[in-house]
Amino acid sequence: MLALKSWDINLRSREKKTLRSFLLLYAFLALLILAFVAFMYYGLERDLMLQNQREALSNLTNEQIARLKSLHVNFEKEKIYPRDERFNSAIYDSSLKQIFSTLSTKKVNLYEDIYLKNDHIYFIKELESYYLGARYIILEVDAPPSWNTKVYRKLLLYGAIIFGTLVIIGYFLLNLLLRPMKDTIALLDRFIKDTTHELNTPVNTILSNIEMIELERLDESLLKKIKRIAIASKTISNLYDDLTYLVLSHQIFSQDVQVELSELIQERLEYFSLLFESKKIEISTSLVEGIYLNIDRKKMAKLLDNILSNAIKYNKIGGSIAIHLSEHCIEIKDSGRGIEKSKIHQVFERYMRFDRSVGGFGIGLSIVANIAKEYALHVKIDSVLEEGTTVRISW
Repeated sequence: MLALKSWDINLRSREKKTLRSFLLLYAFLALLILAFVAFMYYGLERDLMLQNQREALSNLTNEQIARLKSLHVNFEKEKIYPRDERFNSAIYDSSLKQIFSTLSTKKVNLYEDIYLKNDHIYFIKELESYYLGARYIILEVDAPPSWNTKVYRKLLLYGAIIFGTLVIIGYFLLNLLLRPMKDTIALLDRFIKDTTHELNTPVNTILSNIEMIELERLDESLLKKIKRIAIASKTISNLYDDLTYLVLSHQIFSQDVQVELSELIQERLEYFSLLFESKKIEISTSLVEGIYLNIDRKKMAKLLDNILSNAIKYNKIGGSIAIHLSEHCIEIKDSGRGIEKSKIHQVFERYMRFDRSVGGFGIGLSIVANIAKEYALHVKIDSVLEEGTTVRISW
């Protein structure tokens, strides 16, 4: 179980669903098999108990038949149906109609010779001679005390042993099935770590050198090229930050401080300014100053960056983005492609992408959800196809 818990940390949401589905299906099948075996075992024990009672009931039936014969012969003298404290009895004619009965039930199965019902054993015998017009005689006796309790105890004991054995088998089977997935996840993690490590230095070098360029001295043609390089570099830098957070989030310690949100939003808008300009996106803001959150500044910046990045990426040329900051929430509304309502609940799943015509790994909103969960923030997404998406972060 400890091994399974350690693996679970590295499993993505879809893999967790697959794991849960497998375990539920395995448990259901195991219980189904156990129920079938228990049913068969109970039937065998019941039949064994009935067979053990058959001889004694046959002797009692013969005694009752002798009484019926005596009553039949002396019917004019004595018209009282013979009774016995050891059992109840009944007689039926050839058309299966009751002649007389002291049974506790009115419904008797005359097609069985012996059966168990409601803790009573019923023994049916066909008479050779029609005494008192009777064709069948039925005896009813109490089943042996606690016979079924003993059976249930055995079933629980054997069931627990069998289920435990199946669980152990399932554990090793699951271990075997998850090994390729573990290896793939480990390989992917190593690849992301190596890639992000290699990206860090060149991206920072490009951005640092672009910032040192005196843009006002460049001609318009060269300025456009430099801006394109800056946009591409910032896109790579943002992707690098996402991959780093994805791989190392469990190792990053939060440094919570009082963050002034309007200032942070303005900072992130400035960071994306070239991307806004490249797609001719109009930005409108309504920011209330003096609103603070006690949060890790880098994580809050990362949360905003991923929402703004999506608002840019899935927006149309010449579109708009509106940012509204109030005392209890931040709203970021774009005029982009929108998301189908039936798929909105999936947007926070890692690697989930609905539009593959644009780049990305589908990890941005997964990171947003993780940061929001860490700080008890509520993220709500409203979207209409071809009209746009609104992301609301409240606290």
